[in-house]
Amino acid sequence: MHRQYDAISSALPPLPTSSRAERMQVVVDLLWTHLASRGVSWVGFYLDRPDEPEETRLILGPSRDAPACSPIGLHGVCGQALVRKRTRIVRDVAELGPNYIACDPRDRSEIVIPLIDETETAWAVLDLDSREIGAFSESDDLALRGVLARAGLLPQRDVVSK
Repeated sequence: MHRQYDAISSALPPLPTSSRAERMQVVVDLLWTHLASRGVSWVGFYLDRPDEPEETRLILGPSRDAPACSPIGLHGVCGQALVRKRTRIVRDVAELGPNYIACDPRDRSEIVIPLIDETETAWAVLDLDSREIGAFSESDDLALRGVLARAGLLPQRDVVSK
């Protein structure tokens, strides 16, 4: 499904003095506004709490539109993306078995992008879900990383293809 990521990036207001939390909220709101009608059923951030046990290390940050699980552990897709510092694209969540944390049983695919700062520390993940199998691709990954970089949540160097 074609998604208008350029329109999302263009709609981002200047954010140089806003806090990380405010920038995350703006990104979530824009992604939801532009993508809810384009196959996305949920969008949100999970924030890392490195001093917490692995089972409860990620806590829900800004999100839309339904409630979500929180806290969650590192064994799921969000935790794997955070620890590996690599995007995870899951074509069909049914193939994940016990490593899938099902907040909404209707969701069938997802993309999770780690947010890594200038010191190479992964501090959060952006998670998008869909009720369609195979809803996300590497082009979504690249475009979403572009949005995150433009919002000041990801260094510009992380926007190149991986």
